[in-house]
Amino acid sequence: MKSDKNAVDGRYFIRSLYFDTPADTALREKIDGISRREKFRIRYYNFDTTVIHLEKKSKTAGLCSKKSANLTKERVQKIIDGDIGWMKNSEDELIRELFQKMTVQQLKPKTIVDYWREPFVYPAGNVRITLDYEIKTGLASKNFFSKDCPTVPIPDNPIILEVKWDEFLPTVIRNAIQIGDRRTSAFSKYAISRIYD
Repeated sequence: MKSDKNAVDGRYFIRSLYFDTPADTALREKIDGISRREKFRIRYYNFDTTVIHLEKKSKTAGLCSKKSANLTKERVQKIIDGDIGWMKNSEDELIRELFQKMTVQQLKPKTIVDYWREPFVYPAGNVRITLDYEIKTGLASKNFFSKDCPTVPIPDNPIILEVKWDEFLPTVIRNAIQIGDRRTSAFSKYAISRIYD
C-alpha cells in the first residue's frame, strides 16, 4: 500500500470538536448500541484553519454514512460562542440541520479529540487503511483553535486500525491485516474521550 497523498511525512494531525445534548444522547446511544444513531463534529487537519468541515456521521443497522459542509474559522468560533442565528438561513442543508438540533435538542460543543493518523491506500477495491494513535481529549471546547489547548491521553494509549473499502476487499489486504489474536470491534474516540467527564 502507498501512503495517502495528503499525509506529511506519512501522517497528519486531526482535531475534532464533538457535539452532544445536555443528556449526552450521542454518548448514551453509542454505549447502549442503538442501531440508528448520529453525531455531529467539526474537524480540521494539521492546524490548518483554512479548511474546516462540519460533519454528521450516521449509523443505521451497522451501515455508516457521512455528510459534510465547509465552515470558516470565524463561523466555527461563533458556534462555539453560542452565536448561531446566522445558521438558520444558511444555504447548506447540514448547517441548517445543526442549527435546528442546537435549538430544539440543545446540542452543544462538548469535547475536543486530538490524534495522529497514518493513512494508506490501495487502488483495487479503493481500500483505505488508517492507523490512529496518541489519542487525547480536551474538555475546554472554547480552545478549539489553540495549539496550547490542554489535552490528556485516553487510557491504555490504543492504536486503532481501521479498514474501509468500496466494492470488495482484496485477498492480499485481507491476509495482511489478520494480526494474531486480534478481533474486529467497534471503537468510538468520542465515547472513550468522555471518560474524564
